[in-house]
Amino acid sequence: MSKALAFTGLILSGLIVILFVADLAAAFPFQRTSVLLDVAFIVSGLITAYLSWSLLDQSGGRRGPGTSPLR
Repeated sequence: MSKALAFTGLILSGLIVILFVADLAAAFPFQRTSVLLDVAFIVSGLITAYLSWSLLDQSGGRRGPGTSPLR
């Protein structure tokens, strides 16, 4: 269950970042209404992606359980 939520958070945060980077760069979806809000949503999407990635790492989603990157 936690892996599914982590993957969902990772995918949705990636979509949010792509959407608002596109708005900031090309003024495509929202005609660049507010640059401050674009930057805030990009930062919040990156934070959500980091938290989802961290949850996946703790639950053993990236590596098999019991493996260490230092071995």
